[in-house]
Amino acid sequence: MISILDIVEDTMVDGPGFRTTIYCAGCPNHCEGCHNPQSWDIANGHEMSTEDIMSVVMGDPYADVTFSGGDPMFQAEGFAELAREIRRQSEKTIWCYTGFLFENLLKNPPQRALLELIDVLVDGPYVARLRDEELLFRGSSNQRLIDVKSSLASGETVLYDYCPQPFRQ
Repeated sequence: MISILDIVEDTMVDGPGFRTTIYCAGCPNHCEGCHNPQSWDIANGHEMSTEDIMSVVMGDPYADVTFSGGDPMFQAEGFAELAREIRRQSEKTIWCYTGFLFENLLKNPPQRALLELIDVLVDGPYVARLRDEELLFRGSSNQRLIDVKSSLASGETVLYDYCPQPFRQ
């Protein structure tokens, strides 16, 4: 079971293309200027099973998936179960937003297990004084887009190089 605030379908702000974004409750980071402070308290969410979440995720065969929050790493075991099921049933990409740093997540076994199932991690706390509206898929310049699979394979943090596809008529 995962404490969920909302599931938003067909969003285009939480990663490239159309995405189903799962907003969880619970976040210990309490970033000043957070756009979603109601997500800090895990009690503000409602419990959903992996099966119930999957029915929404698989309802759109063309949308990829984003885990956001709150902080999904606060419920790493539940999100890892969900990510394993997404991998089993589809080829959807999985992005995850967290206020924690990638290097610290590697040291925590449940969080590392979730990392191993994610394609791109947007890491680092939101820092209001570093806000930059020109950045793609993140709010402040300290946050990184990390290619998780390449990072795990190489043993060092590899930034994700987002290159949008040109418009074709």
